[in-house]
Amino acid sequence: MNNHLKKKIAPVIITIIMVLYYFIYFIFLMTIFKGVARMLLGVAPFLLSMVMIGVCIQRLKEIDGGEEDDLSKY
Repeated sequence: MNNHLKKKIAPVIITIIMVLYYFIYFIFLMTIFKGVARMLLGVAPFLLSMVMIGVCIQRLKEIDGGEEDDLSKY
């Protein structure tokens, strides 16, 4: 197995777990609240999911670019 592929597995798994968590939280909020509160509170899990996916994509690009160890910069 490619060394880069091994380093990509953890960020992808964590992203999937967090997006599923936010989705379940979103469904939970939708069942509790009604009306405008439902929409306002439902936006937060959606935005957090999008940010999490964006960070995962950025991390995968860093790994492809050879920056596996970010701590070595500091």
